[in-house]
Amino acid sequence: MPRTKTLLLAAASSLAVLSASGLAHAQAVVTASAQPSGISQEQALALSARLDALEQRNNELEAQISDLKAQVASGDQAIREQVSATSVSVANGRPTIASADGQFTAAFRTVFQLDGAHYDQDRPGPLASDFRRGSLGDATEADRARDLSDGFNFRRARLGVEGKFFKDWNYGLQFDFGGSGTEEAGRINNAFIEYAGLAPFRFRVGAFPPTTGLEDATSNTAMLFLERPAVAELVRGFAGGDGRTAAAAMANGERWTALAAVTGNLIGTQTYDEQLGFVGRLTYVPFRGDGWTTHVGASANLIINPAATGPDVPASGGAATTVRLRERPENRVDPTRLVDTGSIDADGVTALGAEAGWQFKQLSLAGEYFWIDVERRTGALADPDFSGWYVQGAWTLTGQPRRYNATSGGFDTPRVEKPFDLKANSWGVWELAARYSTLDLNYRAGPAGTALPSPSSIRGGEQRIISVGLNWYPNNTVRFLADFQHVEVDRLSPGGTAFGAGALTPPAGAQIGQELNIWSLRTQYAF
Repeated sequence: MPRTKTLLLAAASSLAVLSASGLAHAQAVVTASAQPSGISQEQALALSARLDALEQRNNELEAQISDLKAQVASGDQAIREQVSATSVSVANGRPTIASADGQFTAAFRTVFQLDGAHYDQDRPGPLASDFRRGSLGDATEADRARDLSDGFNFRRARLGVEGKFFKDWNYGLQFDFGGSGTEEAGRINNAFIEYAGLAPFRFRVGAFPPTTGLEDATSNTAMLFLERPAVAELVRGFAGGDGRTAAAAMANGERWTALAAVTGNLIGTQTYDEQLGFVGRLTYVPFRGDGWTTHVGASANLIINPAATGPDVPASGGAATTVRLRERPENRVDPTRLVDTGSIDADGVTALGAEAGWQFKQLSLAGEYFWIDVERRTGALADPDFSGWYVQGAWTLTGQPRRYNATSGGFDTPRVEKPFDLKANSWGVWELAARYSTLDLNYRAGPAGTALPSPSSIRGGEQRIISVGLNWYPNNTVRFLADFQHVEVDRLSPGGTAFGAGALTPPAGAQIGQELNIWSLRTQYAF
């Protein structure tokens, strides 16, 4: 538009100059003809006619100049209206840009969570007598279990943008520089496009975490505790999780949600053949009223074809396709896992979940139970099964209720209507939380002090955690969490060289679990 405006003004100026010079020349000729110079009457009449023609042409040019000026003014007004109609807003710290017609938006997102933890456990002893161990086949983790590391860690440090284009298309792009135990150099957390023009359906493709259950439906910035329950996190990692390549169909109404997703590997992982997985979830709100809501749901998380660990050579029996079930004690300042099945050569994994939730004013309760079946690749060994469940609740001391999100089928944080302000004697929102969770990764483990009962046996361990927490929301952007966890791990050594050679592997049947307490804090800023 600026170039068009310049051309129009130049044209108008040229016309003005031409008209003025032509008229001046004619007037000069007529003036000269009025002097006695022997000019004939016919010549004088011709000059007069020419002057009349030039005057008429000058009037036409002036009219064209007026039209050009009007066009320029109209164009300027259109540009001003377009610029003024494009909106820039900041809601709860989140900058958002929107076009005049609302068909294009861009909202900037950021999350940072700084965690600190103190692990209260018995002092470490020599490997030969202190049998507490972590992951199988990992000398570092096996050794660290005796002395978990206190300290601080940026659990999440995310930057991204999300929005829509051409009204019916949504997009999201986010990078994460946080990590478990140590921060990472940066990786794709999600990168997707979504078509939402066939309400109530939405179709998404890219890298994103398909919702695997009730706790996963709650944003990581809105969870009651620093981490999800161990079993929910374990199942989330089968075919979901951050940065999972996937194609999904989703839909929701006022009281229901539905999701089906076909998934592949996590971004940044490479295998001989990618994993093929499936995530499905249905939820429903059977009863609700003024200030209360109930929720039920079911989920299925499947590894249909595990990723291959080597070339698929038929003559050698095909490529091994291993799965491994292991998890941390619901805290990641130290990344050591205390329960671990080790690698299982498997054809697939099926995890079925049942979920329920209830909210009445400032009180909320939720829980899930998962059944996990692993199908081994060889029929010579029995197929193991595992399980886990949790129940958790929250009470908002300041009265604001947790909110139910009908789009995701999960619970969200209380809304801070009166942010923290000492002068106004306003203290934001305060919330108490409690949880009990268990994860059982044993299969035909046998009694203590004995060898494995059979080649099919797995001594992954059973982990039980009691958690209590206090959450403070000064406003809708900042949040502080203080948690206490009592962790009990009951786990027997499989013997042999399961943890490595020598003293790293305790005798078969020895107790390698432990009891410990974890004190932790989180500082969170998110918009």
